[in-house]
This record gives sequence, C-alpha cells and structure tokens, in this order.
Amino acid sequence: MTNKGYLTTHILDMARGVPASLVKIELYSIERERKLLASAITNEDGRCNKPLLEGNNFKAGAYELLFYAGKYFREKNIEQKNGQFLEIIPVHFIIVDENAHYHVPLLLSPYGYSTYRGS
Repeated sequence: MTNKGYLTTHILDMARGVPASLVKIELYSIERERKLLASAITNEDGRCNKPLLEGNNFKAGAYELLFYAGKYFREKNIEQKNGQFLEIIPVHFIIVDENAHYHVPLLLSPYGYSTYRGS
C-alpha cells in the first residue's frame, strides 16, 4: 500500500511583501540518525516545484527542514542596518499520519521568522 501523504512548504518574504524565490531548502530525517532526504530551491512563487516528500518515502517520524535565509538576503541585496542576523533556519517537526498533507510555511524577515502547520 502506498502512503498518500506528502510534505510541501513555501516561503513568504514579509519585509518585501513577496514570495521568497531562489531559497535553498534541505529536508532531513532525524528519527534515528540525521539523513538528507531532499534538497530544493524555491521557485518564483516561493514554493518547491514538487513535494519534498511523498509516496512510500513519506513516513511517520521526526524531520528537520533547513531554510537558507542568509544566502537569500545576500543575493537579494536586502540591507540590514546592524548586519545580518539570520543564516540557516531549522524547523523540527513530526509526521504522524502517513496519509495526510503536511505543509510547513515560513514567513521570513531579516530579523525574525514564523512557521506553522498550514494546509
């Protein structure tokens, strides 16, 4: 039986009011040992072109998403008065239901961020 669940994300640049394009994202399993499962770059809509995890690879367990915000700010020439604050943003979460859609958005600004389980 194939798992029907999948994992998606998107990033919104709250300081500029636009989707955050060209942000590197990595997904790790951290259940037993830390293992890289996927890597992607956000598109013009701040989303990945396909789910980061799906099908039989979508399993219950502990995961970590890494959002490479520092590189994004540097490449977009987003000036920060007191120097750069954020570099890599880790988000740890747990998948329980292998048949559900898990969506983990990131709302980003140069000095802070927020995330939640979206739909």
